[in-house]
Amino acid sequence: MTNPVVSDLLARSNRLGADPRNTNYAGGNTSAAGTDTDPATGPPVELLWVKGSGGDLGTLTEPGLAVLRLDRLRSLVDVYPGVDREDEMVAAFDHCAFGRGGAAPSIDTAMHGLVRAAHVDHLHPDSGIALATAADGEALTRECFGDRVVWVPWRRPGFQLGLDIAAIAEKNPQAIGAVLGGHGITAWADTSEQCEANSLEIIRTAEQFLTDRGRPQPFGAPLPGYEALPEAERRARAAALLPVVRGQASTDKPQVGHYTDTDVVLDFLASSEHPRLAALGTSCPDHFLRTKVRPLVVDLPASAPVEDVVARLEELHEAYRADYAAYYDRHASPDSPPMRGADPAIVLVPGVGMFSFGANKQTARVAGEFYVNAINVMRGAEAVSTYAPIDESEKFRIEYWALEEAKLARMPKPKPLATRVALVTGAASGIGKAIAQRLAAEGACVVVADLDLAKATEAAAEIGSADVAVGVAADVSDAEAVAAAFRAAVLAFGGVDLVVNNAGLSISKPLLETTEQDWDLQHDVMAKGSFLVSREAARIMIEQGMGGDVVYISSKNSVFAGPSNIAYSSTKADQAHQVRLLAAELGEHQIRVNGINPDGVVRGSGIFAGGWGAKRAAVYGVPEEELGQFYAQRTLLKREVLPDHVADAVFALTGGDLTRTTGLHVPVDSGVAAAFLR
Repeated sequence: MTNPVVSDLLARSNRLGADPRNTNYAGGNTSAAGTDTDPATGPPVELLWVKGSGGDLGTLTEPGLAVLRLDRLRSLVDVYPGVDREDEMVAAFDHCAFGRGGAAPSIDTAMHGLVRAAHVDHLHPDSGIALATAADGEALTRECFGDRVVWVPWRRPGFQLGLDIAAIAEKNPQAIGAVLGGHGITAWADTSEQCEANSLEIIRTAEQFLTDRGRPQPFGAPLPGYEALPEAERRARAAALLPVVRGQASTDKPQVGHYTDTDVVLDFLASSEHPRLAALGTSCPDHFLRTKVRPLVVDLPASAPVEDVVARLEELHEAYRADYAAYYDRHASPDSPPMRGADPAIVLVPGVGMFSFGANKQTARVAGEFYVNAINVMRGAEAVSTYAPIDESEKFRIEYWALEEAKLARMPKPKPLATRVALVTGAASGIGKAIAQRLAAEGACVVVADLDLAKATEAAAEIGSADVAVGVAADVSDAEAVAAAFRAAVLAFGGVDLVVNNAGLSISKPLLETTEQDWDLQHDVMAKGSFLVSREAARIMIEQGMGGDVVYISSKNSVFAGPSNIAYSSTKADQAHQVRLLAAELGEHQIRVNGINPDGVVRGSGIFAGGWGAKRAAVYGVPEEELGQFYAQRTLLKREVLPDHVADAVFALTGGDLTRTTGLHVPVDSGVAAAFLR
């Protein structure tokens, strides 16, 4: 049974975390002190429940709490070795754990345990950080709150910061909380309800103060030529630029991308002060850990030709990498972790918006959200003062903190297809759906492309959230529809790395009954459609410069001659040769092209359910419901082939074990001797 103190803490945390005005994703922490029975000794023991490292307040559950004995935690004051050995204190928290201790304690645990209040909130609201990063933040805090909220000068998160806050809280019994210089806010109270009320009072009072006291145009006058492009134009330009930028952002390690064109970003880039402010970087530790020390900013007007922007991006990216390496060299000590990578996490393009990057879609999206927070912070600080983030050296100390390195080391090993973006055609049902599901399960971001948008969207939702899969409409026989599907994929995930040509249909008729329309329809969808999809995929992959995979779902019929199947088998043979031709052409770009030749995939197949099964059953003289077993009995293995088996083969070709294989056709037919490749 959950302790009532914990129930109240979780409810408070979820309410606070659900509103982005209160704190950013996975930012801040909350705590509650109370008693519970010690199962080893029997008597009640005083405990501290506090959000663990890496958790998110809005979705926090009991397993996400660290649980510590409060007496042992507070006794650490007596053994604290000082600021120079600050990092040792996180390990000391393990010796305060109650039972199994729950989640790993965060670096902020000390402020929760050392402040003499039963309930503590530490949050990162934009309004609070705006005051915390203003050049005269201490005076503004006093003007805004009087003595109800006190100022705590910047100190790196840790045990000493907890001591600082505890001392200031004790010295100011009238205070309900503090503004932490360069960082955020902390509030406290004796009850959970009052603590939440105090947090909200600080946040809302700061918001109102910035509104009432702030000057117009805090980012300066509009910058001619840098205003936002019309929506359709800016999204088209974003789709053209994103693969190039993603390739640059993946120089050190592959990244997934996210595109943001909110008014907050577009207005910032259309203002004259944005180059100065962007160069200052972010301040709150949660911000710059996600966004890096500063963004890459394109210094061309919105109307500049795409070719000019691409050329300038090459120069800016090279300069960014050199600048980041110099930043590392300026501040690294012999025991600093190795440089993690010199590519930007945030790229700002005037008139277009923001590209953000991360190891997965959620990380990329959240990095963009954090930079939106940072823009809001800069606006607030500039409205009432001058934006003055913490020193670069302090940012480095946190970015390359041994504790941050340990936190990264605790992250689970990436799945085989992590960072890869896959587009599967005909993926709303049957083989395509099984492939999309398998690729997502192996870590890929998946674009479910299908002629039926509603079904594509439904299939994507079955896979997961929009951070994992999206559905797009795609008539593969129409070049513009194909291009639009790929633009949607780029805007969703930053580019494309793995494409599966699966869309197809079949009309089973003898030669004399096969019409021109039958022939054209099948060739338009499969031969022409595969060509159009592969052409668009190759263009994007070449722009990215990250290599890629193209897989054709061909058929046993591409090499096997059977009756009453002239149109279908001919177009499958066309697809099979496209594999060989494109493998030969695209190899220099590290794009591998392979094919799969299934047979007899009846169960779950959209083609068979659409009438093909009945016609093939009639050709072979068996009941339609027995067609799968009939196909199995004519194979060497006597085993039925299912959509999942084809998906297994796609993963085998693209999952990392066959990195030197291209131009291959893999039979997935349980062994049809007449279809053996020669």
